[in-house]
Amino acid sequence: MDPMIRKLRFRLLAWLHRSRSGPILFVKKFSYKDVKRATDGFHRIVYSNSHGAAYKANFEGGEVALVKEARAFDEGKESFYREVQFLGRLHHRHLLALRGFSTGQKRLLVFDNIENGSLKEHFNARLQIAVGVAAALEYLLLFSNPPVYHVSISSSNIMLDENFTAKLSDVGLLSSIGTYVQMPHSSCLEECMDQECGNIVYQLGVLILELITGQSSEQGGTDLIQWVQGSRLSSSIHMMIDPDLGNNYDARELKKLLVVARLCIKSKSNPKFPVSQVFRFLQKKVHIPRD
Repeated sequence: MDPMIRKLRFRLLAWLHRSRSGPILFVKKFSYKDVKRATDGFHRIVYSNSHGAAYKANFEGGEVALVKEARAFDEGKESFYREVQFLGRLHHRHLLALRGFSTGQKRLLVFDNIENGSLKEHFNARLQIAVGVAAALEYLLLFSNPPVYHVSISSSNIMLDENFTAKLSDVGLLSSIGTYVQMPHSSCLEECMDQECGNIVYQLGVLILELITGQSSEQGGTDLIQWVQGSRLSSSIHMMIDPDLGNNYDARELKKLLVVARLCIKSKSNPKFPVSQVFRFLQKKVHIPRD
């Protein structure tokens, strides 16, 4: 064998071995001290949930990033490294890209910049935001290997870049209790009707509802969800639409969007269609079924 080929082969095998455990390749390791300084001592909180807090980081030189705690990995270094390597391989226009990681008192993930903050701060370009989130979910569930079922969707953790492109920031292989999620057999992926997918579709429905009403489900949102499931939906739509929309909306299109939200919310207990179909509804490529 040619010595150069043998050398390249040796390097490739060594890389494959290290990629399964040990040092993380091709992902930047940030100094814990620098991250702490950039987040003002972990006080610049963007959002917080059961998976940990997320912070806005302003690094020296003007770089802006989102720094997330990885609480599920506090006890397992190898599992944290696997998660970093996996997240580093995910690439989609509507996913926040992993820039690096840091370890110290906390285990941290560093993501791309968040020029326009979270969706909670900007309820504009609403349909395109919903379409973008659905596109990211289709990618995670059908095109990622393995598929990603640990997904949290809320107006707080969907970030917007400089062009107001929506990007999911809270995804991973682990559940909120730190265990790896069991993946269904590949033959089941196309239908995606299991409990995890039903919950993801439900979260998407709640997000669409927030986009229409301008109200947050995070603050006493049970009334909002009960309203969209109620029998008087059509007659009360005008009372629930976000006043910031004024008259700048198509009433028929808005009703269709509400029907999609309602179908998604009902999917939590009785999944009827996968994320890919919701994506097609939002793109207006298929007819929305009767509720």
